[in-house]
Amino acid sequence: MQIKKHLYSFTYDNTERELCHLESRAVFNQEEENKLIFSDIKIAPSSSAFIKSRLDISLFSENYASLIQAIKKEKISIEGFKVEYLVIKGDTTEYKQRLEKLKDIGYSIEGDPDYYHPTITYALCNYGGIWFFGVLIKDKFDWQKHQKKPCSYSNSININTAKALVNIAGNADQEKTLLDACCGAGTIMLEACFSEKKIEGCDINWKLCRDARRNIAHFNYSATIYRSDIKDISKRYDAAIIDLPYNLLSAATDKDIKHIIESSSAITDRLVIVSTTDITKIIEEIDFQISDYCIVPKKGNLKFVRKIWVCEKVG
Repeated sequence: MQIKKHLYSFTYDNTERELCHLESRAVFNQEEENKLIFSDIKIAPSSSAFIKSRLDISLFSENYASLIQAIKKEKISIEGFKVEYLVIKGDTTEYKQRLEKLKDIGYSIEGDPDYYHPTITYALCNYGGIWFFGVLIKDKFDWQKHQKKPCSYSNSININTAKALVNIAGNADQEKTLLDACCGAGTIMLEACFSEKKIEGCDINWKLCRDARRNIAHFNYSATIYRSDIKDISKRYDAAIIDLPYNLLSAATDKDIKHIIESSSAITDRLVIVSTTDITKIIEEIDFQISDYCIVPKKGNLKFVRKIWVCEKVG
């Protein structure tokens, strides 16, 4: 039986369903099913706002007793461990039975457990009639600290969207170089820095560049931010993220928007663009094609919709 190395569990609300699916396609080349994905691709749960946990599968069996015997044969010896039961859609195991199974695993591991400050967390789950056991890595939501950045604007994209844009642009590849072409106060850059991605920023507004630098420094990150028109950037990148300006602080005409997209297309073969209007005509004119797309309604104001376009250079 062929089983992937990792099992990811997801969470999202209805307004972010399409965004989660777009991110999953970019990172895993598949969408979640029942809010789960089996994959050989390994990423940190904290790099995505939608991944709750990653189970690194070490053992599996259709027969529960056989799984316990396999765990015993591993002769795991570790102090301060913890075992959790992951409840997955379709699993009808009752609560009392789950506790008994956790005891079975606990007794199969040499060492004293620590339920409050574990050195390692193991997990058991059942999906599709197969029992899985392995090490569980959870998202600790440390990135939520960015909610308290020194400089912020009410119209900025939220953290969840920012994290997704970074993953979509770079396909969760740590080695890819990214440019935030209209970086504003650095919301997107903070999420890239947190996940240790290679990113630089650019904005024509000196006040926004100042605020972005302040936000980056506040969290002890390091990233270059250019106070520049995008047309004057000559360095090439693997991908560029463009959150097009539409508000009073960074007012932009249709001509400005076309200029930003055209200039960005000259220094990369991959664009991830956030807009509130239809930009398909501009994309076609710069000899790019739309490879993926989604919409993200704003929570509390479903009439306001951001459109996310993933574009690749033709040929």
